[in-house]
Amino acid sequence: MSSSARKIRFTRLDPESLAALVGAFYAAARRDALLGPVFTAAVGGSDAEWQEHLDRVHAFWCSVTLGGGRYQGRPMQAHVFLPGLESVHFRRWLELFASTCNELYPPHIADELMEKARRMANAFQAGIALSRAGGIGGLDGRVADDPGGPA
Repeated sequence: MSSSARKIRFTRLDPESLAALVGAFYAAARRDALLGPVFTAAVGGSDAEWQEHLDRVHAFWCSVTLGGGRYQGRPMQAHVFLPGLESVHFRRWLELFASTCNELYPPHIADELMEKARRMANAFQAGIALSRAGGIGGLDGRVADDPGGPA
């Protein structure tokens, strides 16, 4: 099978292509030896739990790439409290995400998505490190020792 026939390539970012990206990425992540157990522990094993997660992540990526603010969650908080989440998981997440982006999009769009993904991975890792060091309290946008406002 040729590389162009293995997946549909989208020529723009829109809700449909982002749904395909999220679905394809998480299908691969669930099968992955490193990431699969982490996601199963965090999301659950049922199709209903996964559909809820996919819908939430789709809304997140639509908000990040298309604007509009559909996503109303707190992604930092969701990741900070996952036990055992380490840099090796983020590296693998980025590898799988890059592979999926490159299968579905032309290089300029895949690169745009990967830039956002790298920034998110770095921010999550920094937040996890800060939290583990005792620097994030309730994750309400304030540093634990600074009751006055955002850091």
